[in-house]
Amino acid sequence: QVQLVESGGGSVQAGGSLKLSCTTSGRTNSPYAMGWFRQGPGKEREFVAAITWITGSTLAADSVKGRFTISRDSAQNTLYLEMTSLEPEDTAVYYCAATDSLVVFLAMENQYTAWGQGTQVTVSS
Repeated sequence: QVQLVESGGGSVQAGGSLKLSCTTSGRTNSPYAMGWFRQGPGKEREFVAAITWITGSTLAADSVKGRFTISRDSAQNTLYLEMTSLEPEDTAVYYCAATDSLVVFLAMENQYTAWGQGTQVTVSS
């Protein structure tokens, strides 16, 4: 069974940076894609960014373009999210997710079959 574990969350001031990691275990093959989602206080979970594992193609939400970068290390089976110029609106629990199926809509959370437990990111003004 695939397990995803996020790390790297914390508290920073606005304008600061954080790098999240998501390690995977229990996997015998590469996923088709992995992504980051977040859920802010009182909000629904939303898409942040995704990457197709083999080709490295990326997709990002408009709200984070130019500030967040998704990447992966295939040898380490690890997904990253580098976040810069953080804003208070970025405060949320960040989740990584994975799918083995060839999906079209990488921004849709129902396309993903494995999820981590989340890591808290808090940005103060």
